[in-house]
Amino acid sequence: MTKILVIDDDANVQRVLQYTLKQEGFEVVVATDGAEGLRLWEETAPALILLDVSLPKLDGYAVAAKIRDAEAKTSHVPIIMLTVEKEVEQKVRGLRAGADDYLIKPFHRAELLARMKSLLARFTPSEGGLVGRPPLGRLLAFYGAKGGVGATTIAINAAIALHKELSRKVVLVDEVLQFGDHRVFLDLGLDRKSVYDLVSAPSIDADLVKSVVVKHESGIDLVLAPPSPEQGDVVSEPQMLSILTQLRQMYDYVIVDVEKRLGDLTLSTLDHADLIFVVMTADLSCLKNVRLMLEALTHVGYDPLRVKLLLNRSNAFTGISVQSAEGALKRTIEHKISNEYRIAVSAQNSGDPFMHSKADSPLGRELLEFARAIDKALGPAAAPAAQQTAVAAR
Repeated sequence: MTKILVIDDDANVQRVLQYTLKQEGFEVVVATDGAEGLRLWEETAPALILLDVSLPKLDGYAVAAKIRDAEAKTSHVPIIMLTVEKEVEQKVRGLRAGADDYLIKPFHRAELLARMKSLLARFTPSEGGLVGRPPLGRLLAFYGAKGGVGATTIAINAAIALHKELSRKVVLVDEVLQFGDHRVFLDLGLDRKSVYDLVSAPSIDADLVKSVVVKHESGIDLVLAPPSPEQGDVVSEPQMLSILTQLRQMYDYVIVDVEKRLGDLTLSTLDHADLIFVVMTADLSCLKNVRLMLEALTHVGYDPLRVKLLLNRSNAFTGISVQSAEGALKRTIEHKISNEYRIAVSAQNSGDPFMHSKADSPLGRELLEFARAIDKALGPAAAPAAQQTAVAAR
C-alpha cells in the first residue's frame, strides 16, 4: 500500500485528506507540526508528502529544505506544498525549498489526486526498475555465538520490523545451508524454492531471483536454505556472493542468518556485511565463543566498528551481569533484548513470528527499537556516511 505523509496542523484538513486518500487506497500518516513531520519522514519512508506551509516549530519551507539536504543524491521523495497564499513569490519560494508541486487551498479532490498520481508515476519504484530512490542495498549478518542463543529468532523479527514498521524492502537469507531453520520458524513446507534453485541455474540474474524468493505473509521476502543437507553442500562461496550482490541491488536490507562455523562462505558474507551482529547470552561458554570470534575477526583485519554485540535474554538470571560480561570481553555490548521466554517460544512453535502477530508486546517493542537503531545508522538519512563505511569495509 502506497504511504502518504500529511504534514498539516489543521484538524479539518487532516480529516478531509485522510478520508480522501484512504478512499483511494493510500495509507496515510499524519504529522501536526514540522518537527514531527521530519521525524516521520525518516521513520516511515513515505512515497509522497503533502506539506502545509504554515506549521508550528518548523514551517513548510524549512521542512522541505531539510528533507532535500538530508536525502542522498539518488533519493527523492515528491513533495506537494499546500497553502492559502496565492502570490507567485510564495510559490517560487516553495519550489526553491524543494517542493515538486504547489496547491492553493481550498483545492478540488480531483486536482489533488491527479497531481499526486502524476508525481508518484515519476518517482515511485516499479517492477521494471526504480525511478525514485534506489534500494539502500545494506547487508546485515547475524551470527550466533553458539547454538540456542536466538540469532535466527532475532534475524527473522528484525527483518519483519524493518519492513512492517519502517517500510523498508527486506529480504531474509537463510545461510545455514545444511540445517537451516527458517522453514520451521516461519511454518513453510519443503516444497518452497530455495537457494539451491538459484545455484542450479546457468546464471543468476534479477528475474531468476524474483522467481525463487518466497513471499512471507508479513511482507518480507525469503531466500530459504535447501530442504536437504546434500543440496546445501553444493552451494559455493562465489555463488552465494553472486546471490547476495544481486539481492543488494533489489532490496533496502539483505539480512543474512549465517552459519556458526567460520568457513569460507561465512567469512565471505561477514567480509561484505555493512554490520555484523554477534548474538550472545551471558553464560561462560558463550562468552568464551564471543571472545574467540572477536579475536578471529580482529586477526583478519575487520573494522571493529562493523561488529556489534547483541545480548539476548539480557534480564535472565545466569549469575553473570551485563557489566561482568562487558568486562570479560573488554568491550561494550551495544544491544540488549530482554528474556520473554513464553512469547518467543510460542511464536517459534507456531511458526508465527512475534513481530508479525504480537508486535505490541514488550519483546516486539524492543525489536522495533533495535530495527530503528539499524535504520538510523544505515537508512536514507544516514546514507552518505553509511556508504563511506560500507566502501571501506569492502
